[in-house]
Amino acid sequence: MSTTVSVQNAVVLVTGSNRGIGKAFVDGLLERGAAKVYATARTPLGYDDPRVVPLALDVTDPASVAAVAEVATDVTILVNNAGVTGSGPLVSSPIDDIASVLNTNLLGPIRLVQAFAPILKANGGGAIVNVHSALSWIAGSGDYGVSKAALWQATNTVRLELRDQGTLVQGLHLGYTDTDMTADVTAPKGDPADVVAASLDGLQAGLS
Repeated sequence: MSTTVSVQNAVVLVTGSNRGIGKAFVDGLLERGAAKVYATARTPLGYDDPRVVPLALDVTDPASVAAVAEVATDVTILVNNAGVTGSGPLVSSPIDDIASVLNTNLLGPIRLVQAFAPILKANGGGAIVNVHSALSWIAGSGDYGVSKAALWQATNTVRLELRDQGTLVQGLHLGYTDTDMTADVTAPKGDPADVVAASLDGLQAGLS
């Protein structure tokens, strides 16, 4: 049985909300009637809309994640969007640089899932959205691709682990999207608003 998750009146936490896909999520959620959006980033921006609650969050810092979870106990949807570009090829990048990419792109979302899974359960199940990349499927993108492929596997595992508590777990595999991260890419790029619309349509249809 599929779980459908309404965005209307939802309480949503978005990581990496200052720009790009994260900001598009904040805007799209407000347009669809979310009751509250926790807009998180290391240095969060202010918003005119009173439904937006800016929170400082470093997804690589367990204490920061725990502090946000103590505040945002009413969350019904978690959007794991925060991420970094890769440092380069696996065979030549310093291990510490590779570890930093994995810490943000893989362990960061897992930290958020661990912190918010009990909150989602207490609030009726809700949903988790993890932002992957089409590069999860294509070799040659160095530690960035490895981090996103690993996040894809983590999403599939979390989907099974949280099924019994009624939490819908959605993974987004993006092609090139028009954000600061792809500013130097000359290939055609999608609109972040279209990505968000597809994601939120999927939640409301029970698609993971």
